Amino acid sequence: MNGKFLVVDKSILPDYLEKVIEVRNLLAEGKVQNVSDAVKIVGISRSTYYKYKDFVFLPSDNALGKKALISLMLEHEKGALSEVLNFLSSVNCNIITINQNIPINNVASVVISFEISSTSLPPEDVVHELKKIKYVKMSRLLAFE
Repeated sequence: MNGKFLVVDKSILPDYLEKVIEVRNLLAEGKVQNVSDAVKIVGISRSTYYKYKDFVFLPSDNALGKKALISLMLEHEKGALSEVLNFLSSVNCNIITINQNIPINNVASVVISFEISSTSLPPEDVVHELKKIKYVKMSRLLAFE
């Protein structure tokens, strides 16, 4: 399997997962002051909300699949960072930030954040493909949302 996500008909899922989304919507729309009020309205516990809030999304949620953060160790060679950026561009990643430290022992640490909403690869595949670039000593996915 390629990813960590499944598309599932909500009719086979427990109803509390949909209620987690309802709580998030109540909070986002300002209809309630806090999580305690929202969970009372929809009928779930605070612990259920907190347990699932970062894992349940509607396909239309803007928070799903927008940004990724990767860490790289690059050889201190002319064009190393350029090759990484060219690859990210080739798979339609839009760079947000680049943080590069000074090279130590001929290796530089680089952290790159980028938008992944229109990329042709899932974040874990981007990291895997980056490892194939000759100047990349290490590539790791730190986070994505």
